[in-house]
Formats: sequence, C-alpha cells, structure tokens
Amino acid sequence: MGQDATAQNRPGSGATGLAGPASAMVAADEDERVRQILSRQIACLAPGLTDTARGTVQEEAVAALTALVAQAALRVRASVAEAVRDMPDGPREIVLRLAHDPEVMVSDPVIRFSPMLTTEDLIMLIASAPGPGTVAAVAQRAGIEEAVSDAVVESADAAALQALLSNHSAQIREATLDALAAQSEEQASWREPLVRRPKLPIRAQRLLADIVTGSLLETLAARVDLDPQVSRHVRRTLDTLTAQPPSDMRPPAALAHARAMRDAGRLDDMAILTAMRDHALVLATAMFAVRADVPVSIAEQSFAARNARAVVALAWKAGMSMQTAVVVQAALARLPPDAIIRSGLDGGFPLREEEMRRQLGLLGIAQSGPRRWAPAQLPRDSRSGTARGT
Repeated sequence: MGQDATAQNRPGSGATGLAGPASAMVAADEDERVRQILSRQIACLAPGLTDTARGTVQEEAVAALTALVAQAALRVRASVAEAVRDMPDGPREIVLRLAHDPEVMVSDPVIRFSPMLTTEDLIMLIASAPGPGTVAAVAQRAGIEEAVSDAVVESADAAALQALLSNHSAQIREATLDALAAQSEEQASWREPLVRRPKLPIRAQRLLADIVTGSLLETLAARVDLDPQVSRHVRRTLDTLTAQPPSDMRPPAALAHARAMRDAGRLDDMAILTAMRDHALVLATAMFAVRADVPVSIAEQSFAARNARAVVALAWKAGMSMQTAVVVQAALARLPPDAIIRSGLDGGFPLREEEMRRQLGLLGIAQSGPRRWAPAQLPRDSRSGTARGT
C-alpha cells in the first residue's frame, strides 16, 4: 500500500487516484487497523504534497486527504496529529483541520508545536475555541507574540492565563502583566508564575509585593532585577513576619494583629489556617472576623450557636474558599463531622447564594456578596483596534 501511494505522488502519476480508493476504503472498512495504516500513509505523503511546483492534481489530493482526516476515527486523527505536528512544510489544510478538532488529544499537539500555524491562525483558534483545551494549548505554545497573548487574556480563561504566565517564552505586554498582577489578589494560582517570570515590570513587582506571602514573598525578594524600593519594602515585610506572634493572644491584641495583617495584605486563607493549626483560636477568630468585615462578637455568636450555615455564609462573605470554611466549622465552631457542611461537587460553596444572604441577614449583616473577578480590559489603539501596551 505504501509503495502504491508513493508512486501516486510522483509528478504525472495521477495522484487523484488517492481520493477515490482511499476515501472509499475509509468509508467502507470499519477495521481500526486499516484506519491506522491510512493515517501513517497520510503522514508520509504530506511533505511531498507541498512542493512549490504543486499543481491542480496535488491540490485535489490534499483536499481528498483533508476530507479523509475529517472522517477518520479519533485514534486515527490523533495519530495523524502526532505525525504532522513538527512538519515545517506539511499541507496547511490538514494542519488547520487538526488544530480545529474538538478533541483535545487531536488538536493539542498541533496547536502547541506545529510551525505552520501563524499568529492569525492562533488568534482565530482562540476566537472559535472548538475544544475546551484550545486556549490553554495556544497559551503553552513556545514564543507566541504579544497579539496572541492579548487574545488569551481577553478570553477570560483563568486556566489558560495561568498557562500563559508560566510560559516564559511568551511575549506579554507590560500593561498586561501589570493588570494580571493586580488581579492575582483574587486569582491566587497566578501569583507563583508571575513571581517567577523572567521579566517583570516594576509596577507588577510593587503589586505582587503587597499580595504574595510566605515562600513566594521570599522568591520575589531573591529576584536580581527587583526594583530597589520594592526590595526594601519586601525586606521590611519579611522582617516583620519573622517576628511571630505568641501561640495565642488576648482578644484586643489578637484583633489588632489581625487588622495589621489585613492592612499589610497578609490576611489570606493560609494565615487563618496556620493560626488554627497552631491552636491560636482567639487569633484565628479575630482573623476570621476581620476578613469577613464583621465584629468579633458576630463570629463568636455563630461559633457558639454551632450554626454551620451562618459560618459558611460568613466565610463566603470573607471571600474564603469552601475548603477553609470546612476547617473553620471544625476548629472554631467545634461542629461534629456529621454536622459540617462540606464542599460541593465542584469544590465550591454548596449553599445557594440566596440562603447565604439570608443567614447574613439573620446575623444583622447587610452586604452585596464577595467581589467577583473579571478580566481587565486591555487598552486599545483607537486607530487599529488592536491591544497595545502603555
């Protein structure tokens, strides 16, 4: 079969013969092994079909092969994708077909590695997003240009944005990095890739210095390109944090410490979990109340009543994760395991928002709920309509 196909690809050998028998075989033969053989044959034919002297006959053959790939089984398409992903001169029709395949195991290798995909191709892929992993695959591609990075950001795909930030070869505008650094206050998974990016604008450095904690703050401090003013600020913060509070405190001191941590941008879930782990329950209660922006008495009231719904509602108001809310119910409200409200199937809050607002109302708290993240709008050039840096 391989020899016949090679012969058909020679000039003047009648390559159009490939369209009829091959397509008929794929349509008629359901045996997966035959499809695998055909996929290998396509991979062998592909480089020869893009010679500069290609004429109408070769173009028809490529069209036939593209249709064949579209009809092939998943394993065959995946096999073809692996075979053509590194080809510098394969048929674009087939490469684009595979890149737009809705199955990630087919599209991912082509999107991430094919040298034939242009910047325009990648932006079109992001706009159409034929599969759930399309934008993330583009974000992981080596050496993507600023225009592609802008398109990834505007997609508002949080996982793809994390992949983009982790891609040190991706070109990202300074204005974009500044915006993502600011939004990392709510998107914690972005902080580490931001702190570790090879080039970090000074404004992004300053923003991260007020957001990151623990080992990430130490990693930021160790950067050789850190702005001197940012470096001094980070060092002062680290020096302050090394002076650990006592294992527990009296209520006034605990409240003052919790407020100081909030003002320094250090009152995150990990700080509260650490206090509970160290059995500093007075301090943890004060931290919980400050995070929720309620009097300590309100938090203590919900704990004393062992009101799981009220505790979860307060954690939601505080912008905590549901995983942290579970620990708070056990450690601070001392609820038995069978009374604890646990995470939903997606790891989020299982109570309806209306119910949590009702619980807050019963505690005498009127509020509008936690802040919700939305991607920052990139500045645009009014003449061209394209995203630009500042």
